[in-house]
Amino acid sequence: MAWYAYCIAERNAFPELARHRRPMPLTGVTGLFGNQTFLFPAAELTVIVTEHLPEDAARLTGVEAAGAAREHANVISGAFARSTVLPFRFGTTFTDDDALRRSVRSNQRHFMANVERLRGKAEMHLKVLVDDICPETRGVAPTARAAGQEYLAHLRETATRQRERQSRARALSLQMNRMFLPLAEEVSCKRTDAGKMLIDIAHLVDKNTVERYQNKYSSATRELKDCAMHLSGPWPPYHFVQTGGGRAQA
Repeated sequence: MAWYAYCIAERNAFPELARHRRPMPLTGVTGLFGNQTFLFPAAELTVIVTEHLPEDAARLTGVEAAGAAREHANVISGAFARSTVLPFRFGTTFTDDDALRRSVRSNQRHFMANVERLRGKAEMHLKVLVDDICPETRGVAPTARAAGQEYLAHLRETATRQRERQSRARALSLQMNRMFLPLAEEVSCKRTDAGKMLIDIAHLVDKNTVERYQNKYSSATRELKDCAMHLSGPWPPYHFVQTGGGRAQA
């Protein structure tokens, strides 16, 4: 039987697994396409899975993909309420029981290290929107076939704008770090079609400090008048799982 995998969790967080070595239904939790979820025990861990039918593969990349991604995240969030979790990427599947067991066994040390490091932690996600300090100039950018000096000047100008944006993003992320004092952070920045800079900041925090973090966010929105900010969380620690590619993987 093929399996679709959502996340790895701590086996001892699910007392119903105490006397079981084979997959058993996870009551009250529905997975992709209405499928029943199962707890698949693997040593000190368990993998939350659903059966993966042949026709499901096409549905993961078709018109139902967006809804399926939300269902994937909902299952992980439900498990996160009970346990430390290591999320699998959306679309992760295993061909049979043996393939799933081998994957967990071969990565057991990494998974256990992540569980220990992330126990009692959560991710808070900040989106910060600010005016672009280096707005794009109007007109059509010269191509490589254009006059050499014109093309090189355009490349230098573009590189300068990018460096200045990165500098502004670093300054803002440092300011946020000082305000929120996270345990760890992941930051990315991009320019939006509306000519703004969007800075995505993921902060790792202790679960018992979430309310304090939310209070600091309220203060930050009042202090930083030139920023439009949006906070979400607490989430499972998606950005802070360290197993080669950044998340639990097959």
